[in-house]
Amino acid sequence: MIKNAHRTLTASSWRRIFCSLFLVAAFAALVAAVSSSDAVGQRVGGNAVNIANKIAPWVIEHTAYGQQAECFVVLADQADLSAAALMRTKTDKGRFVYETLRNKSQVTQGPILQWLRERNIKHQSFYIVNAILVTGTREIAETLAARPDVARVEGNPLIHNELPQAGPATEGSSKPQAPKTIEPGITYTHAPDVWGLGFTGQGIVVAGADTGVRWTHNALKPHYRGWDGINADHDYNWHDSIHDSVGNPCGNDSPEPCDDFFHGTHTIGTAIGDDGAGNQIGMAPGAKWIACRNMDQNAGTPARYIECMEFFLAPTRIGGGDPDPTKAPDVTNNSWECPPSEGCSANTLQAAVEAQAAAGIMMVSAAQNSGPGCSTVQNPPGIYEATYSVGALNTGTDTIAGFSSRGPVTADGSNRIKPDISAPGTDTRSATNSGDSDYTTASGTSMATPHLAGAMALFWSAHPALKNHVDESRTDLNNTAHFISSTQCGDAGPPNNVFGWGRVDILAAVNSIPFQSGLLYGSTGGDHATGGGRLWLIDVANQSETLIGDTGFDRLGAIAFDSNGTLYGVSGASATQGTLMTIDPTNGTPTVIGLLSDPNAAVDGLRFNSQGVLYGGSFNNSKGVGQLLTIDPSNGNVLSSLTLTGSGNGFCPGIAFDALDVLYGSRGNSSGRTEDIDLIDQITGVLTPIGPMEAVISDIVFAPDGTLYGCSPTGDLYTIDAVTGAKTLVFNTGISQLSGLAAAPASPTPTPTPTVTPTPTPTATPTPTATATATATTPPATPTPSATRPPPTPRPRPTPYPRPTP
Repeated sequence: MIKNAHRTLTASSWRRIFCSLFLVAAFAALVAAVSSSDAVGQRVGGNAVNIANKIAPWVIEHTAYGQQAECFVVLADQADLSAAALMRTKTDKGRFVYETLRNKSQVTQGPILQWLRERNIKHQSFYIVNAILVTGTREIAETLAARPDVARVEGNPLIHNELPQAGPATEGSSKPQAPKTIEPGITYTHAPDVWGLGFTGQGIVVAGADTGVRWTHNALKPHYRGWDGINADHDYNWHDSIHDSVGNPCGNDSPEPCDDFFHGTHTIGTAIGDDGAGNQIGMAPGAKWIACRNMDQNAGTPARYIECMEFFLAPTRIGGGDPDPTKAPDVTNNSWECPPSEGCSANTLQAAVEAQAAAGIMMVSAAQNSGPGCSTVQNPPGIYEATYSVGALNTGTDTIAGFSSRGPVTADGSNRIKPDISAPGTDTRSATNSGDSDYTTASGTSMATPHLAGAMALFWSAHPALKNHVDESRTDLNNTAHFISSTQCGDAGPPNNVFGWGRVDILAAVNSIPFQSGLLYGSTGGDHATGGGRLWLIDVANQSETLIGDTGFDRLGAIAFDSNGTLYGVSGASATQGTLMTIDPTNGTPTVIGLLSDPNAAVDGLRFNSQGVLYGGSFNNSKGVGQLLTIDPSNGNVLSSLTLTGSGNGFCPGIAFDALDVLYGSRGNSSGRTEDIDLIDQITGVLTPIGPMEAVISDIVFAPDGTLYGCSPTGDLYTIDAVTGAKTLVFNTGISQLSGLAAAPASPTPTPTPTVTPTPTPTATPTPTATATATATTPPATPTPSATRPPPTPRPRPTPYPRPTP
């Protein structure tokens, strides 16, 4: 009994304990469920919102225990920029992208901004990504994440970039007798050979997103877009995204370019630097630069990175006012990274990068310095498809630097091949921030990247019609790169995950496209104040037009290339005595030859025949007749004149020779007459009409492929059948007062170039982390410029078209 009683008592005690534990567990589960409903699910409009999945782990960690942290509130409604791909010009693309992004942010951010203002919560609005930077607690983050118009809440971590260290600073000699030197990396990419063709980066703007720039440096100041030779204007040319630094030598919100480390000065120097006294450190010395400081010495944040990308999309005045997308750079150079392991959000940065690409801005990025292992290209922005990522070669060789990161990209699951291309990146000498005449050496993919940014500036200065075609231009450089095989991280390629498509060869890229072949130049008549005197490039295939430059003259009525590719122009048109000039086809700069010797000769048409004789279509103001002139192109002397006769108006403002030197004339003018195409007898001056009077044709020109083009003062561009005179509208260029046409030559146009002194191919100097030591390889033979196309097959003689009696 006693034994049985003891057993009964023991079982009862266990039952009581078990029931107590069950009640405790049930209570704990209830508390957890309530807590979970607060932290993970709230109901908005009857639907549960999963807050935990919308808040980044970095934000959770850095708002623990009542802490405040900076976080990005990314809205769900993001702008659709796909229509930008259909736009023809960089101006159109940039304006559309800016306005679309800005409008989206203004329409969608209002309720959140009002909520933040009412609670006096610190915030900053962005538009390049539809997001708001907020400083707040966990409670604020959760409240915002619960909103259905918020996609996610991400962190704004402080990122410590492992930037290359500078070597000892040395002062560059500026004495007249100092030997002129081109840095080995510049030579190895064949940039000086492109300079020899007349292309030095003219008309291109390169932007640096880095530690800032010492803008007064002798090799940089002449190339700063904000310097006119006398005064500095930093509006639209400089922005500082550092607002909260402590003890930085540049301070915060610097009103002028300043470099707090050396890195930004060094990289922009490699892209465009040249002091004119022998320190030829840059790839594209004819280009201009602007900059944005996105690192506090080496420390960046996603907000700083995005703020600079926003500035490049639509540069502003100092202080952030009056954004203007027409002042956006063409290329941006980026040598920073943002590791997700430190809290960066890859998606948000990617949207900002892709917005720049949609606007026609080429973003060049370092592949990073985490080699030699595979899949070490692992952080934004180098991992993105939209960035042109650059690996580093041991300068002077075709061996990869040991530190250069390799692909494939596994961080985002894409297995994307990276880097895209490679460039010299060791022992690179460039400008530094310690003095206006100081230089230093450094090694890193940071040094390779500006070689590529400068190469793109050269490419676009040679082929300005491609300037906003980011993907096409990348393909051109990739396909002409000197391929270097490697199976270290996958297939040998091309491309491969060590060298990408290979070493950039900018001469091969420039020569891979016929120089301006298939393109036309246009000039504008009328007063200079109303748009006259401008030089345009017309891309027929892509139906786009690009303003090249302003000659400063009134009535640039006629332009023509000679057989050497020199562009001539004459101002004055049919109103005043003409001024003969040559014009730089890369920027529109005129060089005056002189006034035409006949003060009554108002030339509105200009063309060379196959023998190099310069003809002018002129109206003689004293005699009131149209004339065909021959002109000495060296001095403007009128050598002969022939009166033109025919039914109606005898003045031909446009003239063109075909491959057999048959001369055609156009008689349309701004008064709206539809007398258009004629054969001109060069002996008698008799005009024989071809085709019906159906359009106002102000000028005509035969392209190298034999196509006859004509233009109207309203900007219409036509192809014209030279036999029947039938006209087909190609497109309206939008160029008002389009008066002159010239067919772009099939070979490069020589222009004044920097003095260059070739240097021997350097001996390889591998860095301590390089995988191997290699001897220098001899660069491939310099290709010659593409030859002029053979003349087209002669066409049948036109049949005269009956002209009604006036």
